[in-house]
Amino acid sequence: MSFIFDRKLFFHKHIDHYANKAISTVKYMKLLGNSSQGISPLQKRLLYRCCALPIALFGFQLWFYNKAPISYHMKILNKMQRRAAIWILGAFKTSPLEGIEALAGIIPIMFHLQKIAKRSQIHPFKLPDNHILKNLLDDSPPQFKSSNLHNIGSLTNRQRSLTKGHLIDSNIKSYGIFPSFSPLDPEFSPGHHIIDNFSNHFSFNLVNKNDKNPNKTCAQKLDNMVLCNSSSPHLALVITDASIKNDIAMSILHIHSANRLLIKTVHHASFVTTTEAELFAIRCGINQACSINNVSKIIIVTDSIHTANKIFNSDAYPFQIHTAAILNELRKFFISNKSNSIEFWECPSKLKWRFHHDADKDSKTFSATPSYLSKIS
Repeated sequence: MSFIFDRKLFFHKHIDHYANKAISTVKYMKLLGNSSQGISPLQKRLLYRCCALPIALFGFQLWFYNKAPISYHMKILNKMQRRAAIWILGAFKTSPLEGIEALAGIIPIMFHLQKIAKRSQIHPFKLPDNHILKNLLDDSPPQFKSSNLHNIGSLTNRQRSLTKGHLIDSNIKSYGIFPSFSPLDPEFSPGHHIIDNFSNHFSFNLVNKNDKNPNKTCAQKLDNMVLCNSSSPHLALVITDASIKNDIAMSILHIHSANRLLIKTVHHASFVTTTEAELFAIRCGINQACSINNVSKIIIVTDSIHTANKIFNSDAYPFQIHTAAILNELRKFFISNKSNSIEFWECPSKLKWRFHHDADKDSKTFSATPSYLSKIS
């Protein structure tokens, strides 16, 4: 695996080897141009981020974890990044590191490590249940003597406090996330995705930011949409919104049909993000709209249109369990009648459009205190 170990597992030789390798790559990149000719600073920065930085941080999970001694590693990596920033800008060798990093648009190496470490800690939760890493991360106490004695659940409290490493950090991270990865769900398999089979049954209506007055134009389009469809008994208008207050996420949905409010639902949970709360509100709205008799068209109005786009994204990302449930419900809805359809409308909160503003006020005024905290919300 090209990892370089030492007796005390400080990985000094490992970081020396790969930092020098990255510095050599930066030196060779100087042949591509200088401050007066050749490639632009933007292209130099892209080359450094894509070609040199991944080399220097190869295997960072070995030495970058909670309470690990990393002063030596930071010294070597800052030296490497300093050379890269000087090359990108064509600056003097005596320029301060923080200044040239800011001018070159490079994130400080410590913050970059924290970012990729948090992402890496989530990766094990995307693996199948029978994967070896999933077994190691199982923190439930063993039920039998023959159970796996190498998982985190077999450690005593003292052993847990003394054990350090990337997997321990991943286990701690799991207390603040919802284990909702589902990359092996049939809805995400090639050829079976809803985009391939029902591409003409859904559409998105976004705010045109190139308009002189995009908010006014958006409000007019939303009003016209309601006027044209509000009296139809075959339409379900779903208004969704979410907010977080005191670490508690609120998901609100209002469902209108035939000029009256049919359903008003409030959900709250702790240890979730705004994106998950928005996606859960959309999931509940679609589920309840599909259960209404004689509904052939669903219109979702949300201020988080990027969350709605995730529904039709087959890549692996958090909250896939909600996406899979939404896709399964939409598939049944489309199969039941070929004329059934769904539309997603963007409505920014600052627009204060009357229907969405009512849901937004409910999400911010409703208060709840969970009775207990749990690992899974």
